[in-house]
Amino acid sequence: MNKKPGKIKVAVAVSGGVDSSVALALLKKQGFEVFGVFMHFWSENISGKVRDNICCSLEAQEDARKVCRKLGVPFYTMNMTLPFKKKVVDDFLDQYENCRTPNPCVLCNKHIKFGEFIKRATEMGADFVATGHYARNPKSEILNSKQIQNPKSQNTNIINKLLISKDIAKDQTYFLHQLNKKQLSKIIFPIGKYTKAEVRALAKKFNLPTASKKESQEVCFVPGGNLQKFFEKYLKLKSGDIVDIETKKVLGKHNGLARYTIGQRKGIGLHGGPWYVVGLDKEENILRVSRNESDFLSNELQVKNVNWISGVCPEFPLKAKCKVRYCSEDANSIIETTNEKNIFRVKFKKPVRAATPGQYCVFWKGKECLGGGVIQQS
Repeated sequence: MNKKPGKIKVAVAVSGGVDSSVALALLKKQGFEVFGVFMHFWSENISGKVRDNICCSLEAQEDARKVCRKLGVPFYTMNMTLPFKKKVVDDFLDQYENCRTPNPCVLCNKHIKFGEFIKRATEMGADFVATGHYARNPKSEILNSKQIQNPKSQNTNIINKLLISKDIAKDQTYFLHQLNKKQLSKIIFPIGKYTKAEVRALAKKFNLPTASKKESQEVCFVPGGNLQKFFEKYLKLKSGDIVDIETKKVLGKHNGLARYTIGQRKGIGLHGGPWYVVGLDKEENILRVSRNESDFLSNELQVKNVNWISGVCPEFPLKAKCKVRYCSEDANSIIETTNEKNIFRVKFKKPVRAATPGQYCVFWKGKECLGGGVIQQS
């Protein structure tokens, strides 16, 4: 693709939603040479027919195309089916099969939206990529200055950081914590300095066709959000005992450990509750439960495969805020090293609820996301 002289070229991932639409509109308004890219992910095949992945349905694609047409910018599609299936879907199923609770959005961001996308967009001549994520990267705020024309003048210690967005309730740095400094040097987050309400208002101001479009919170590749049916098709589910951890009594039967997660209260099928899932024993195929909420509280846990966004391991012990799930409350913690490589111990000032193997424990210092890793044990 030819590039206009003196113009910074940005490939914008357009999903057909309001956030990416506004991101595209803002960058065009700021004078960048932009083009929209709609990504096709893996979709389930049922009886020879492909069920839409809600992130890349025909409706979503047409909405993205309409936005590009409205703004007068080129529109392209990218087929991410194979890498998405391998890196996201296969891992998702493997994690559940091994009694862990994964977060597929984290891996999608790492390998697809900011892995494959950056690579392919660069091959198309893009200088940067942009998305509609609620996060901030200082690079996004200096791109209109003369500094960008002279990369040597840039302070990379400031530029390549991942910062929380203005809208704390919508902040998505949790899902982006596996990015590295090299990737961040290529990423712009145009809507990070806006609230969701402000983004909606901008969409109306720009008269975008997605201005009133609703969001979806489902796992995009699971048809209708029905995890149970998805597991029944792709996993070998085996019934086993449900055991009270206090009395050691068998209370009933579970219908496959993959259907449960730590802290779960509904859907266990026991009387005399509330009962909470406190353990999944794959070796004995036992679902362990308790009436006591304190049985799934953790004072500390271990985290493996930690990604430090800066590329440099900090000094320990390290005081930081952390989350053990996207929707969990911020927890004051102290991070310490262990005798094992890239495994860290996280101690909490107050016990945290439902720290689950397979989920991510993510760290922040002030407004900066430092990185995070996979919860190994609580």
